[in-house]
Amino acid sequence: MLSELMNFLRSCFRPRSNRYVHTGADSGGRQDGLLWYKDTGQHINGDFSMAVVQANNLLEDQSQLESGSLSTHESGAYGTFVGVYDGHGGPETSRYINDHLFQHLKRFCSEQQSMSVDVIRKAFQATEEGFLSVVTREWPMKPQIAAVGSCCLVGVICNGTLYIANCGDSRAVLGRIMKATGEVLSIQLSQEHNASIESVRQELQSLHPDDPHIVVLKHNVWRVKGLIQISRSIGDVYLKKAEFNREPLFSKFRLRDPIKRPILSADPAISEIQLQPHDQFIIFASDGLWEHLTNQEAVDIVQKHPRNGSAKRLIKTALQEAAKKREMRYSDLKKIDRGVRRHFHDDITVIVVFLDSNLVSKASSVKGPNLSVRGGGINLPPNTLAPYATTTEAGNT
Repeated sequence: MLSELMNFLRSCFRPRSNRYVHTGADSGGRQDGLLWYKDTGQHINGDFSMAVVQANNLLEDQSQLESGSLSTHESGAYGTFVGVYDGHGGPETSRYINDHLFQHLKRFCSEQQSMSVDVIRKAFQATEEGFLSVVTREWPMKPQIAAVGSCCLVGVICNGTLYIANCGDSRAVLGRIMKATGEVLSIQLSQEHNASIESVRQELQSLHPDDPHIVVLKHNVWRVKGLIQISRSIGDVYLKKAEFNREPLFSKFRLRDPIKRPILSADPAISEIQLQPHDQFIIFASDGLWEHLTNQEAVDIVQKHPRNGSAKRLIKTALQEAAKKREMRYSDLKKIDRGVRRHFHDDITVIVVFLDSNLVSKASSVKGPNLSVRGGGINLPPNTLAPYATTTEAGNT
């Protein structure tokens, strides 16, 4: 059996070449096969490290780090913005979020003259409404865009406060040093919305008491309506508006009964934390990382190694675990091309944000230069819809 699998994989191996065009808003990013990374950079509150590995034929993960002004006014709020957008069913939604969410946040921050939970919630809502407009416009020619969506994890550091907002199952984990022992403890900051979590299933059942099939255990995995694992997202309008859950959408996405109320929500869970001097760093990552590493394992890897290359190190450790689970060498896994690679692991995005307590406390008064970095990958036409994603792929975020 193993030899047959390896023969199949060899048929999928392709020699390394520069046949792809690579992109990343920041020229400091580098590409190594399907791995894009920026080992180190500086944001207004400290250092950072970013990395992305592609598994899907079209990269569905998008990400960004913005540092400097968080407002459209020069005299407005300053700080650091981090976004990880784990798309499913195609790259359209995550790309749209990458282009619009931060701009909405800056606009609302300017209007309210400060950063707040309300500003972030409004930015999510405006992004959701904007993507709905895109779907409405493109539906007649490209109906499958109704089944494209994205998780959305955002972190904002401003005036010594950390805001974490999340729709879906990406995760933010804080590394906090314990004064008594010197150990670094992992603290999960984000609330996840995945049907595998009992409280999420209970929430869905309470919101849809008249639907006994709101969550279904299918092939040993809990799915909302038997289709998707997450309960909150941007996009996925086929599970939010009845007019998009009909022909010509693929039958596998169409529900038997008409939608009476939205099944999925785009309302983020938002928390507000006052950063302390012993808060060392935050790991933001799509669920592809957490499938292979626990929170504490990830924190330990960052803490026990130099800051430079932290994000890439986390991804490589996760890939080594993925290879081990399939009884193959990491060196062989690296040779498998995009598309086929998705059978072994998901697209994975990691951003490690280090916190310099001196800078965190001064950031509101320090007007440093603006920095914008986007996670890179293989550059394909922006309007390319993922080719006929299977139900599993579309819902497996």
